[in-house]
Amino acid sequence: MRSHGRHRLRIVAALAATSFVVLPATPAHADGIRAQQWSLDAMNTEEAWRTTKGEGITVAVLDTGVDDQHPDLAGSVLPGKDFIGFGAERGDRAWARHGTAMAGIVAAHGHGPGRESGVLGIAPEAKILPVRVILEGSDKARDRARKTRGTALAQGIRWAADQGADVINLSLGDDSESAHAEAGEDAAVQYALSKGSVVVASAGNGGEKGDHISYPAAYPGVIAVTAVDRWGTHASFSTRRWYATVSAPGVNIVIADPDRRYYEGWGTSAAAAFVSGAVALVRSAHPDLTPAQIKKLLIDTARDAPKSGRDDSKGYGTVDPAAAISEGARLRAGDPKAATAGYREEYFGPGPRPEGSDGGPGGWLAAAAGGAGALLLAMAVVLWRGGRTRHP
Repeated sequence: MRSHGRHRLRIVAALAATSFVVLPATPAHADGIRAQQWSLDAMNTEEAWRTTKGEGITVAVLDTGVDDQHPDLAGSVLPGKDFIGFGAERGDRAWARHGTAMAGIVAAHGHGPGRESGVLGIAPEAKILPVRVILEGSDKARDRARKTRGTALAQGIRWAADQGADVINLSLGDDSESAHAEAGEDAAVQYALSKGSVVVASAGNGGEKGDHISYPAAYPGVIAVTAVDRWGTHASFSTRRWYATVSAPGVNIVIADPDRRYYEGWGTSAAAAFVSGAVALVRSAHPDLTPAQIKKLLIDTARDAPKSGRDDSKGYGTVDPAAAISEGARLRAGDPKAATAGYREEYFGPGPRPEGSDGGPGGWLAAAAGGAGALLLAMAVVLWRGGRTRHP
């Protein structure tokens, strides 16, 4: 049930508006855009694709909406749900930009002859379930959403789980100074895990602004993802916290946009989307594994682990879906209800404040700056501008 007064929307502090800078146009085919997707090699996708490309898996993208008509996603986007109900619409500049970018990282399949043009996602045969729970930063309805849609994220997580989503991607979060756990969100995450949905979230973009805790990344059972560059080095903007699980590419990432241009951006939201795609590959190969098993599998098979085995900047290392698929063959399916096995506290971090406590702006949930965390994709530059009529 929606609440219009008691619940507050969480705002993403460190994430201001996404900025875009136009660069000289480059070719749109494989030797242009595709060649700039260094993340595909970094994620060892060619090896993973020998087993699966994500067929049979549904990834829920809880974000600003997804452009189901984008040539790189057409046919891969399922009917979704809008928990905001107002704001920008298709054709508006402030519609579905961040969500489309994240969906593309997960499951874009390219377009044109041989699908050699455009971008490829990590799991190009997976399906995307779009769930609109936040608004873009430039959406004029953002303030209204802040005041009236405080439970959108929790509702969206539960709805996605009820639809049978195999993976729930949360490229969003609150990493303001006053960020704190919300009981409704925590309960929604635990519900999704108990239903068998793997939950992946951005660790936060506060690495240069205090490394404040980010939610939903800090909830129990969530796979929290930090960002690294093409050399595997921790990105300076990526939050360093105890909840960091693994890392993935988050710098100079090629992303698709509803305007049919391709941009280059950075942020832990992109890193989370890469891991959601990696999880889709693992789930496709081993559909009976539980969220807890998959989380541990990613940890155990991560590459470039810190010398100590784990640290707050990279977690246990960079995700390697091919290694996880191989190792997963040794496992027996477990009980989904044990999704948070290993956690002894009610909350993985400070517990929720009592209803009505003074949480300040940090108590608002998600509808900010391109989205609560939607701007864990913090900057982008255009790589290619293409006419809409050129795409099939």
